[in-house]
Amino acid sequence: MQHLTIASAYDTLAPNWLDSQFNGRNGVDQHMRALRFLARAADGGWALNVGCGCNTRFNSLFREHGLKLEGVDISERMVALARGADPDVQLHHADICTWQTERTYRFVSAWDSIWHVQLEQQRPLMLKLLAMLDRGGVLLFSAGGLDGPSEHTDSTMGPAVYYSTLGIPGLLAVIQESGCTLRHLEFDQWPQQHLLVIAQRAA
Repeated sequence: MQHLTIASAYDTLAPNWLDSQFNGRNGVDQHMRALRFLARAADGGWALNVGCGCNTRFNSLFREHGLKLEGVDISERMVALARGADPDVQLHHADICTWQTERTYRFVSAWDSIWHVQLEQQRPLMLKLLAMLDRGGVLLFSAGGLDGPSEHTDSTMGPAVYYSTLGIPGLLAVIQESGCTLRHLEFDQWPQQHLLVIAQRAA
């Protein structure tokens, strides 16, 4: 099954994302931009990091906004390393497509993670993540910035890793269907087809 292949690949690759090994600025500016859309709230609320990995570079940003931290990742080794790096985060070793929570979130991050989900699962997963948002809550995610749906496998990192995207029109349609609003869309690593998307539920 595809999710087992992804889990195995990232179990192998996990050390590449350790705080001491990985580029500590990767994705930080994009998260800072997304967090600016949050209204300040006394109780802070929760942030969910989807495909959290073992690197903790976003954690301080979430805490600066008074957010309590929760993460989910399909790689058992990533979760184990993440627990060691920041024990105060609530972590779950699970597949985000089937993982269930009764909690809602002021901020959801899916940075370079959900593009590993099967193409036919992309739309229901996006709707699921958008439905998790509190009123005024923000979702940040990255995706393949193509003109239509696409999927492929890439071995650049070593193990074969699957990627898929709904494409820009499909992503925009899902955000509209969810009742959320697009706040920002950018090819943030041009000429790479790496797309940053920020969406927000109405307050």
